[in-house]
Amino acid sequence: MDRAIHLPPTLGYAPRRLEEGEFSPDLVKMTSYYSHPVMNNTKWEEIREAMCNTPTHFQWRTKDIETGYISMWDVEWYYHFRLGDYKYIEWLEIKADTEELRKDLLDILEKVHVPGKILEDAIRVYGYADTGSYVDYI
Repeated sequence: MDRAIHLPPTLGYAPRRLEEGEFSPDLVKMTSYYSHPVMNNTKWEEIREAMCNTPTHFQWRTKDIETGYISMWDVEWYYHFRLGDYKYIEWLEIKADTEELRKDLLDILEKVHVPGKILEDAIRVYGYADTGSYVDYI
C-alpha cells in the first residue's frame, strides 16, 4: 500500500526566506497547511508579563505565519508585543547575544516552559511547529 503524502501544489512559487522587515504579498505562504499551534494566548501573555517585569530590555521580533513578515527588532513589551493577534506568531526571537543575557533569558523562559530553540545570538520561541516535527521545550 502506498503511504506517500501528497502535498498541494505551490502554484509555481518556491518559498524563500524573507529578510528582516521585508513583506512580500506575492509569496505563496504554505506554512499554515503543514503547521500546528504549540502556543496559546495564555503562554504568550506569560512571556510578555515576564519580559515587562525584568530589568533587562530584551530585544524581540516575530514572524507572521500568514504573510511571512519578520518584524523589526523592538524592546517595548508592554504595548507593542500584544499588538495584533498572538495566533499569527509563527515564532518569536529574543536577542541574547552575551552569555549573561542568554542565562538570564533562559531562566525566565524555563519558568514559563515554552517550545523553543537556542540560536547563536537569540532564543526562538515557536508559536507553530511543522506537523510531524519534534520541538524541544525550554
